[in-house]
Amino acid sequence: MKYLKELTAYLISNDQGEAIAYSLDNLESRGILFIAPGEKVYEGMIIGMNSRGEDITVNPCKLKKQSNIRSSAADEAIKLSPPKIMTLEAALEFINDDELVEITPDAIRIRKRYLTEIERRKQGNKLKTGN
Repeated sequence: MKYLKELTAYLISNDQGEAIAYSLDNLESRGILFIAPGEKVYEGMIIGMNSRGEDITVNPCKLKKQSNIRSSAADEAIKLSPPKIMTLEAALEFINDDELVEITPDAIRIRKRYLTEIERRKQGNKLKTGN
C-alpha cells in the first residue's frame, strides 16, 4: 500500500455500464486501474488512481469508433495490466472523508460520497466557502 499513498488523486467513472477494454487501455496510461474489462461500473465509482494531484472524471464505457475503412495496422489485441484488487482492510485504509467503501458478496468497490460530478462540485464549493 506504500506506493498507493504516493498517488493521491482518483479516476472516477462518469458513466454507467460495462467497462470496455479499448477505453481501459487508454486510461491505463493515466494511472493504476482497479477494474477489469467487462466489470459493471456506475457514475461516481472510483476505478483507478492517478498521480496528477486532482481527480479526473473518465468514461470507462467508451466504445471504439467503427469505420468502413480498413486500417493497415489491424486492431491489435489489447493487453492490459492486471487491476489492483482491494481487500476490505486495504479499501478502508485507502479512502478519504468524501469516499465510501461499498461491499457486496461479489466485490469490494470504492465510490465517492456524492456520485454525480455536479454534486461533488457543489459540495467542494460549500467546503471552500465554509457554509
